Amino acid sequence: MDPESEGPQIIKVTPLQQMLASCSGAILTSLMVTPLDVVKIRLQAQSNPFSKGKCFVYSNGLMDHLCVCEEEGSKAWYKKPGRFQGTLDAFLKIVRNEGIKSLWSGLPPTLVMAVPATVIYFTCYDQLSALLRSKLGENESRIPIIAGIVARSMYWYNYEVLKKWFCAKSGLYEPTFMINFTSGALSGSFAAVATLPFDVVKTQKQTQLWIYESHKISIPLPMSTWTIMKNIVAKNGFAGLFTGLIPRLIKIAPACAIMISTYEFAKAFFQKQNAQRQQY
Repeated sequence: MDPESEGPQIIKVTPLQQMLASCSGAILTSLMVTPLDVVKIRLQAQSNPFSKGKCFVYSNGLMDHLCVCEEEGSKAWYKKPGRFQGTLDAFLKIVRNEGIKSLWSGLPPTLVMAVPATVIYFTCYDQLSALLRSKLGENESRIPIIAGIVARSMYWYNYEVLKKWFCAKSGLYEPTFMINFTSGALSGSFAAVATLPFDVVKTQKQTQLWIYESHKISIPLPMSTWTIMKNIVAKNGFAGLFTGLIPRLIKIAPACAIMISTYEFAKAFFQKQNAQRQQY
């Protein structure tokens, strides 16, 4: 059989190269998204000061972390003084008065958790996809669903479908950086909307882990996810399950786009390097 009739040769990327690609994507995503969350928290803190023991959610673009206010005074980065008129004003005043490094306050400890988790997640997805394609066939539509369930629910399915759709519309065999970026942003947005009700419930559960009453800590009775959802709908209507949708989309869409496009770009770089090595 003529080798050319079998289609273009697929140059594989090693697991180590996949880990390096996902690591670079995770770090770049964190560096670009963290300032947005720092500004958001500082704006929240000035309108509703965080007291000792109060919880707030901090995100580095990859993972959300529930933080507890530990300090009474103004030394903590989320309690630094400042009166901001809006997002842009906060950016400018923080940089001018505290230095540009303040925009990445609290980043190092979250990177310690977020980067390894993201590296494992992306590498597992690619390895599972390759294994399933070898068993089920290259064009099997169930692969992103099966691999996504094991590595992480559904985001991947939308990403793969959108990527193929954009390639077909553009008449391209391989996706460009812009196609990867757009597919990542859209699939991240779809996933953000679909999972927001569960995130609202998760946040309510986390912030009710303890209640201060007369200097004593009481543990509230545990409630099921379904019960919490019914209570939210009864109190705030169906829209209550989608509280914070706009800020979530503003954060998740660019984070997903940066992460996946950087990851695919790095993989393409390693594929090119591997192809050049095979020629010699």
